[in-house]
Amino acid sequence: MRQVALRDGTRVSAMGLGTWHMGEDVRQRAQEVRALQTGIDLGATLIDTAEMYAEGRAEEVVGAAIRGRRDSVYVVSKVLPQNASRAGAVKACEASLKRLKTDRIDLYLLHWRGGIPFAETLAGFDDLMQAGKIRGFGVSNLDLRDLGEWLALSHADKTLVNQVMYSIGERGIDFDLLPWCLERRIALMAYCPLAQGSLPQSGVLERIAKRHKATPAQIMLAWVMRHEHVIAIPKSARPERVRENAKAADIVLSAEDLMDLDRDFPPPRKAQALAMT
Repeated sequence: MRQVALRDGTRVSAMGLGTWHMGEDVRQRAQEVRALQTGIDLGATLIDTAEMYAEGRAEEVVGAAIRGRRDSVYVVSKVLPQNASRAGAVKACEASLKRLKTDRIDLYLLHWRGGIPFAETLAGFDDLMQAGKIRGFGVSNLDLRDLGEWLALSHADKTLVNQVMYSIGERGIDFDLLPWCLERRIALMAYCPLAQGSLPQSGVLERIAKRHKATPAQIMLAWVMRHEHVIAIPKSARPERVRENAKAADIVLSAEDLMDLDRDFPPPRKAQALAMT
């Protein structure tokens, strides 16, 4: 599995495993655990979750999946904005650690901007870093203006990641946010890289898939990972789909492929509001 180097020198898999909607149905628990373990076995060792997902039950799924292999996995979780005060972030993180059954979270993100000042959240992240409960921190769903405000604060230069919605059909960040982050080596983590399963109908996408003996979904994932500091985190609770997704990390799109895709999915010509879900 190809890797991405973060600003602190940590190397993580270019494709991770999303967990949104996991933990919502106890009858699916065993299959969800198997899907995550399948991904880990294939080298997709970054797992993204959040206290919000299924009210913490997705973190419990992750905890079951990483049991006995914690040191080979990079765990990402997120704090809700209403919990992101200095004391609140510490409390929320400690609850996540219990659900994950681990002593540390590798990357802890502010899920989106709320009413609590950024400085409060950063202070909480600093406390967690000093206590060894998190190894790094970042943000999620921050546009260029918000990210600039965040990075202007003391200690924010340690920010590793901004997690945002990004796919071939939702590429507004290509205009400003993506190049700005890449220049500063802030990795972008792309959620919903497969458009939540609503794959676009595109003859070009299908032709390129045939050219690479791949599926359109695999081409979409390869497109997201075309930059060296972009991480894709598709979610699937089916082991067979996880195997299919993982193969996308081996696909290298040619300049011709990218030009063809740009014609069918034009890059933005002006700044756009950040897409969120």
